[in-house]
Amino acid sequence: MAINTTLSTEPMSGADILIQCLLNHGIDTVFAYPGGASMPIHQALTMVDDRMRTILPRHEQGGGFAAQGYYRSTGKISACFSTSGPGATNFVTCLADAKMDSIPMLAITGQVSTPVIGTDAFQETPIVEVCRAITKHHYLITKTEDISRVVKEAIFIAMTGRPGPVIIDVPKDVQQRRIVPDWDPPMNLPGYQPTPKISREVLESVLDLLRESSRPIIYAGGGIVSSGAFEQLKIFAERTRIPVAMTLLGLGGFPADHYLSLHMLGMHGSVYSNYAINEADLLISLGVRFDDRVTGKLTEFAKHGKIVHIDIDPSELNKNKPALLPIAGDVLQALTDLNRILDQKPTGAHPITQDLKSWWRQIDEWRTNEPFRFSDRKDAILPQYIIKRMHELLKERNMLEDTIIATGVGQHQMWAAQFFHFNKPRKWLTSGGLGTMGFGLPAAMGAQAAHPLATVIDIDGDGSFLMNIQEMATCHVEKLPVKVLLLNNQHLGMVVQWEDRFFKSNRGHTYLGAGPDEGPYPDFVTLAKGFKWNTQRISEMGDVDAALIQMIESKGPYLLDVMVPHQEHVLPMIPSGQTVREMIKV
Repeated sequence: MAINTTLSTEPMSGADILIQCLLNHGIDTVFAYPGGASMPIHQALTMVDDRMRTILPRHEQGGGFAAQGYYRSTGKISACFSTSGPGATNFVTCLADAKMDSIPMLAITGQVSTPVIGTDAFQETPIVEVCRAITKHHYLITKTEDISRVVKEAIFIAMTGRPGPVIIDVPKDVQQRRIVPDWDPPMNLPGYQPTPKISREVLESVLDLLRESSRPIIYAGGGIVSSGAFEQLKIFAERTRIPVAMTLLGLGGFPADHYLSLHMLGMHGSVYSNYAINEADLLISLGVRFDDRVTGKLTEFAKHGKIVHIDIDPSELNKNKPALLPIAGDVLQALTDLNRILDQKPTGAHPITQDLKSWWRQIDEWRTNEPFRFSDRKDAILPQYIIKRMHELLKERNMLEDTIIATGVGQHQMWAAQFFHFNKPRKWLTSGGLGTMGFGLPAAMGAQAAHPLATVIDIDGDGSFLMNIQEMATCHVEKLPVKVLLLNNQHLGMVVQWEDRFFKSNRGHTYLGAGPDEGPYPDFVTLAKGFKWNTQRISEMGDVDAALIQMIESKGPYLLDVMVPHQEHVLPMIPSGQTVREMIKV
């Protein structure tokens, strides 16, 4: 974006320059926790509070995940700040999470002054070295003159090519020193070519493979969302009549309620999407990385099909699964150009000459016989049921379009993916590759800050929710009306499921309660009231609708504590490292 070069030419502190640079690049919301090495930055933030909102999380990890929630729901980068030492190391999990899921974020850390770096000074850690392998790029700024260039480069690197997190470590003396800033310095990124161009010749090869295919399928991942290719994918799929299966992070990249949608594939994906992948003769893989939770046993995944793999990151091509046609480039460009090529074909021409009617008859048979299902027991609230019912109630109230769902990690995450349908991108916020418990509440908090009028709901489990429960305080103080649907089974549910399936139900420290005589523990209703949230607990099926409506219509933060049985399993399930043939359905 164009930089405002009419800004002050008077000497400014490094901290003031840093904050002004963020403003210059359009960042208007940050999540920042102060400390000794970052105090000058926080003083600078107080000078721009009419132009930049600073949200004080109650833990640096909460701030990092909130910054992710802000981006994941908007496509607009945010920043999180911490002090040095333990403040900085509390960003490690957030950065690793962002790296795995290709999420751009700026983590800006205070550092001890340059003369004492390397002396084990108070609250010193070599945070750049700690984070080198879990960031897309990293900076330790040793000269105040470099601040404006580094911020410019960091945002460019984070947002281009395969997006990812960048950490900027700023020593305290660099923050305090005063200079006359250069607001638009040239970047120094030799060799960085973030977006390789895909030629028409290569894309014609994709269409050639389609002409030969009678059982094609599109395998769509998070790259569809991050590249903004939602509309172009829909156009391409509708024109070619190819079914679309999505990864966990690809949900919302294609409308879930569309006839062509096969919903999620992989370990806990739909039976029909996994069957289709297994039987397809052509796999068009868009913005994916052939993650083990999708593929299971790699040698057996899509064994009988030719593979086209389009991804912005050349290092992902042929990394896990060899492709007949590996293509490095932007998925949005690829789909846009493919649609343009189809537009230029003579009237009546079609990229697929094979008849897909038999393929769709087979898929529809699978969909009819093997839908996502759960029991109809009435003696307890099943987690699948309440998620499905919440989706229905939001739809009945015409609220679905403006609802954003975040999750923690565990069984509740998979049930949300199965039973809550996403028809647009950036409505689904979840930790995919790293699978980080504690993600849900702070991510919802960041999304709510970005969308103050939206309904933002964190579907969470009791184990995951406890890991960042302190952010309830942030939601109250910052007037962020986040809702939490807490599926409380008093256990680490996903681990319990694996114990039941593979360890003869031997419990290896997966019970989170305090004993059957103490009732639900901890008492989340009492905790919520302590944080000044509205709240209630339910355990009877007859209370579900009224409780959900009360939560949805609440004007402030709301926690609905739902007691659910811990014996429920997420099904279907393809055991780790196995194939569709070993899929567990009951």
